Amino acid sequence: MRGGTTGQPADLEQAAAAAYLAGRPDWPQAWILAHRDCLRRGEPGQAARCAFWLGFGLLSAGEVARGGGWLARARKLVDEAGLTGAERGYLLVPEGIELLEAGDFGGALARFTEAGRLAERPGDPDLAALSLLGRSQALMELGDSARGLALLDESIVAVSAAEVSPIVAGLVYCGALTVCHEILDLRRAREWTAALSQWCRSQPDLALYQGQCLVHRAQVMQLQGDWQEAAAQARDACERLSGEPAAGDALYQRAELHRLRGQLADAEAAYLLASQAGREPQPGLALLRLAQGSTGAAQAAIRRVAAETTGSAARAQVLAACAEIMLAAGQVTQAGEAAAELAGLAAALDVAFVRALAGYATAAVLLAQGQPQAALPPLRTAWAAWRDIGAPYEAARARVLIGLACRAVGDRDTAALELDAARAVFSQLGAATELARLRQLAGRPARLPGGLSAREGEVLALLAGGSTNREISAALVISEHTVARHVQNIFAKLGVSSRTAATAFAFRHGLA
Repeated sequence: MRGGTTGQPADLEQAAAAAYLAGRPDWPQAWILAHRDCLRRGEPGQAARCAFWLGFGLLSAGEVARGGGWLARARKLVDEAGLTGAERGYLLVPEGIELLEAGDFGGALARFTEAGRLAERPGDPDLAALSLLGRSQALMELGDSARGLALLDESIVAVSAAEVSPIVAGLVYCGALTVCHEILDLRRAREWTAALSQWCRSQPDLALYQGQCLVHRAQVMQLQGDWQEAAAQARDACERLSGEPAAGDALYQRAELHRLRGQLADAEAAYLLASQAGREPQPGLALLRLAQGSTGAAQAAIRRVAAETTGSAARAQVLAACAEIMLAAGQVTQAGEAAAELAGLAAALDVAFVRALAGYATAAVLLAQGQPQAALPPLRTAWAAWRDIGAPYEAARARVLIGLACRAVGDRDTAALELDAARAVFSQLGAATELARLRQLAGRPARLPGGLSAREGEVLALLAGGSTNREISAALVISEHTVARHVQNIFAKLGVSSRTAATAFAFRHGLA
């Protein structure tokens, strides 16, 4: 966009940008008016820019035909006027994005690099920032995480210094956060989510990036262990983004939170909605199938998505899920292959969270192979990494495996301490499925208050976490009829007549 003058074309362009950012339904017409006025004034470069932003906005909204048509018009204006600077560079941005989505990361890097070169003549900070973002994404996918993250930081500097227009600021913030969440760089994700939230609050009429901001906040809060607030943010994001392309991300995030909290039926419904919105529901859906006891379905799904997923960042998360599912299915060799590839990706990405994922997967395979002593060093390293970056759920899962490894080498005191520490974190988070699994793994009879049996304690923990009888049935792999009988027995032993009263008992006695 253009600044510096106060003439009518600049006013019309600013009005069009404001309409777009505010989410007004007439924003395409506003860009058309600005485009036509630039043509009337004999300014083909500005007319091409208006056509570009209109086409880019339509493509982002899923209107491929109209968006492509306006980009073609912008290209024609640039060619006819013989423009060789930033106007031509802007047209390379959607080409680079298309190549990124197609998996041609080298081609995408070339497009974004050329766009950056064209941004230098005579100097266009908006195009320069878009070039930095695109190059960083391509480099990350090519495995050059060091250069990719350096360029990502540089693009955010341009935004935080208010060197770019609001449209580009939002694009860079959201693009950078997407990369951070894909590679699980929690430190940057926290920092930039806070910056994006503050930027959104500073512009009260802004609507375009508010939904994506909520999704990113939900992701950060989930990793930090504030699952209740994460669920609220994800729910709000689903409402704000309803009918938009980004709705799938919000629905997937909501499904993940349901799965972690043991609300398996709600998780399945949310994964289905995410898929209908165009968001790949894996690897979360495969992990849900595992939690439901459908190991065969989980294996088939994770094999399929592993074969299709390219790019080191997204593949790291798939491989972590693949190792877990294959171990649960007794496929130790395949789990070992996934863990080995994950270790290679972790070395290339050089991100603490991914290194911890790789260490955890490697140790889990060593445990399955009967090598508990060898599993302990990578487990302790993974636990320390997750603790230091503030990821309590993942850190607690590492402590479970540490406990099992210690028990396997005969150190039962340390095993009990580790399992108790993990149990405390899972209880605080409301990780009902992990709590039920932990009680099975603890390997000792439970002496529970109220005369409850160990199984009744598991049912009560899930009930107190908000799970329905059907979800408890799936989590514990027992029939709904058996669950109902356990619930009746729990009510009788505790002298209560409602799930609410039973939940209150569970919280009072540390069972929830």
